[in-house]
Amino acid sequence: MLPIVGIGAGLVSALLFTVVITGSPLALLLSYVAPLPVFIAALGWNHRAGLVAVAAGTLAVTVVLKLSLGLAFAIGAALPAWWIAYLVLLARDDGNGNGEWYPLGRLLVWIAAVATLVTVGGALAISTDFETYRNVMARGLQLVLSGSEGIGPVMRLPPGVDAGELASRLTLLVPVAAGASFVLMIVANLWLAAKAVQLSGRLPRPWPFIPSARLPATAVAGLVGGIVLSLIGGFVGLAGAALAGALLAAFGLAGLAAVHDLSRGKAWRTPTLFALYLALLIMLITVFPFLALLGIADALIDLRRRKPPASPAA
Repeated sequence: MLPIVGIGAGLVSALLFTVVITGSPLALLLSYVAPLPVFIAALGWNHRAGLVAVAAGTLAVTVVLKLSLGLAFAIGAALPAWWIAYLVLLARDDGNGNGEWYPLGRLLVWIAAVATLVTVGGALAISTDFETYRNVMARGLQLVLSGSEGIGPVMRLPPGVDAGELASRLTLLVPVAAGASFVLMIVANLWLAAKAVQLSGRLPRPWPFIPSARLPATAVAGLVGGIVLSLIGGFVGLAGAALAGALLAAFGLAGLAAVHDLSRGKAWRTPTLFALYLALLIMLITVFPFLALLGIADALIDLRRRKPPASPAA
């Protein structure tokens, strides 16, 4: 049963990954859920089923298309899903006979680390020469900004702004955006897969209290280190920028969890959460950094520390 499930999940994941070559918006959307079948196989059966899915999907993409795309599928979608699912199901004895599952905050740190590696791997796949990589990315961004060759809508840039120069500057932000978007993609796929497996009754881990997610304080040091590395330049700087973007996304999610946790039982909870999600929908780039700052503050000083109840009067 396990090999059959793994092979089926791998083939579905490979199909979702390869449809992106059609170039349609729907195909692009489907490619974002390529890790989902691997997650479901690994969470619902065990990590071995996930490994079978990785191998089957990689082989299918390699045979149908080519080896480089097979490796891209394995590194960019399948292996990250398998590893994160493996961590989700890790448990240990807390010393009192109770099982302690892998904490959500550390899981977010691992997702950020995997996002960094995938971003760097994607850049190296474009070119192992950094200047060549920058030129390729700048050219692609310039085509998007100018709407040339039918790529994207024609954008009206302010007078005096050159599309080529702007594209060259924006290449510095590409690894930041790539790292952050990968974190959000993996978290969304993980939640969907876990919820589906839970509804089927196959999820071994009890459903966690997600608003309790809080990153460890060491993640702040990782963020600072990523920012410092990003100033070096080259692929080292690219790795630092990707790490900074990935951790900012993780901190943003932790900040969102903190809002959910801190507002429990408060009269202002419903309007606050409604306004927050509406703002995220309309002004994601503006609002999300504030959530990241909240997540950083929570990691450093534990904003959710509950005061002990007052002693009853004598």
